[in-house]
Amino acid sequence: MYVKVHEASEILGVAPNTVRKWGAEGKIPEHRHPINGYRLYKREDLEQVLLELAQSAQQTPKRKAK
Repeated sequence: MYVKVHEASEILGVAPNTVRKWGAEGKIPEHRHPINGYRLYKREDLEQVLLELAQSAQQTPKRKAK
């Protein structure tokens, strides 16, 4: 199932412009609607990004507050 930018941003917990940027940079596979040209994202791809973000957060050592 495909979702538009706004829904993708809600799923990922980031701003819509961040989703657009990640799509332009190739971090998220981006598709275009053939008639209106809207950016579309597959839910499976977004879920994969969430998994990668979670794994990255677990591997990153946390800084101690001073």
